[in-house]
Amino acid sequence: MSNTEAEHRKEEEAPAGEDEDTGAQVALIVKFEEVTVSTGEENEHAILDLKSKLYRFNKDGNQWKEQGAGTVKFLKHKETGKVCLLTRQSKTLKICANHLILPSMSVQEHFGNEKSCVWHARDFADGELKDELFCIRCILLSTETTMWDWAAKLWTSSGRRR
Repeated sequence: MSNTEAEHRKEEEAPAGEDEDTGAQVALIVKFEEVTVSTGEENEHAILDLKSKLYRFNKDGNQWKEQGAGTVKFLKHKETGKVCLLTRQSKTLKICANHLILPSMSVQEHFGNEKSCVWHARDFADGELKDELFCIRCILLSTETTMWDWAAKLWTSSGRRR
């Protein structure tokens, strides 16, 4: 085997350098333009924003069904002062719950669980107004603040009852 053949084999077996310039040029095929996305929350101020899991009570199956894990926001409209609850799934941002907080609503602790609350509401998340029973369980609450304490403060401060 000649010296040049051995050198040629070493070059073939050696991994290509990462900074090696191949001379190839890539032209843009598609040009993306910036798109303004409206969430519907532009005229509202977030009173509270927590990570949580939302459940709806299924009357047919007589059990709780998870609607999604994500953020629950209490949004106060800047002009009207109305407060609504909006819950979106984390990854898809799909709306799981969307309803007004009304004076007739009441919130209760869910069977002794400090991180969960239950309430009835007329919800519009699926595009039609339906009476629903909700349960929300906050994932990241500190040990000194319970969901029940937080919900009681929110309901009473906005003129609602527990």
